[in-house]
Amino acid sequence: MHKNTICLWFDKDAEEAARFYAATFPDSRVTAVHRAPADYPSGKAGDVLTVAFTVAGIPCLGLNGGPGFPQTEAFSFQIATDDQEETDRYWNAIVGNGGAESACGWCKDRWGVSWQITPRVLTEALAAGGEEARRAFEAMMTMRKIDVAAIEAARRG
Repeated sequence: MHKNTICLWFDKDAEEAARFYAATFPDSRVTAVHRAPADYPSGKAGDVLTVAFTVAGIPCLGLNGGPGFPQTEAFSFQIATDDQEETDRYWNAIVGNGGAESACGWCKDRWGVSWQITPRVLTEALAAGGEEARRAFEAMMTMRKIDVAAIEAARRG
């Protein structure tokens, strides 16, 4: 067991979400499914209680804890992408599987978990500072899914 693991609270679909993440992102996998040994407030003995999984190398635990604590944007996975093709692939997988678009490279999957699909060119432009960062930032503010070519054009001015 890892010393530090992200625990994500799900209503009842932790295993389905973990399997989707494992199929979508590299260096991701489901490593264990644990069933409840007895009845509990939002389930019964034998139900999937927790799912151990990895998302892009980050160890996670999905807890089927019931509807008491829905996901919020206060937590998100940020996935760095190398080009528009990779950006599109992840964005389309999340949004196209019952998720929803948001602004500035953010989207939510169908379980309510927030994702930032962030091309490295955007991160690099913002880190550059000055006018280059301002132009890239202003371009990003008009986008839902990040358009790599538009960010590159903004960087150049």
